Amino acid sequence: MDSRDKHQVTKNNHLLQAMSHAFDGIITMLREERNMRYHVLAAFLVVLAGIFFHIRATDWLWLLLVIFLVFAAEFLNTVTEAVTDLLVSHHYDVEVKKAKDVAAGGVLIAACFAVLVGLIIFGPYVMRLLK
Repeated sequence: MDSRDKHQVTKNNHLLQAMSHAFDGIITMLREERNMRYHVLAAFLVVLAGIFFHIRATDWLWLLLVIFLVFAAEFLNTVTEAVTDLLVSHHYDVEVKKAKDVAAGGVLIAACFAVLVGLIIFGPYVMRLLK
């Protein structure tokens, strides 16, 4: 990297450098993507519910799986949006719309799966609480 240029244009030299860039990406997602903040809030509430109901270890594994699946889908959706917008200079293109819609659909499918897993896990606990 040229000392006059503060932007890295070469491959990461060290694991810590790569991790730093990854954390920058996570912070960017939390700052700039409203839906990611909603997913984090939902995950926090699910974790609190899991603690409250003292769910089993296998239930924790399912919850963590769907939480991180939704996070990953949201990251990929954001990448798709950013790259396609860059390719067409933020102008409308039917193929870009298709790519964005498909990526958003992936997030929706992941979120629906997460809701179903949550209902299966928490349903019996909530029913016992309501009796």
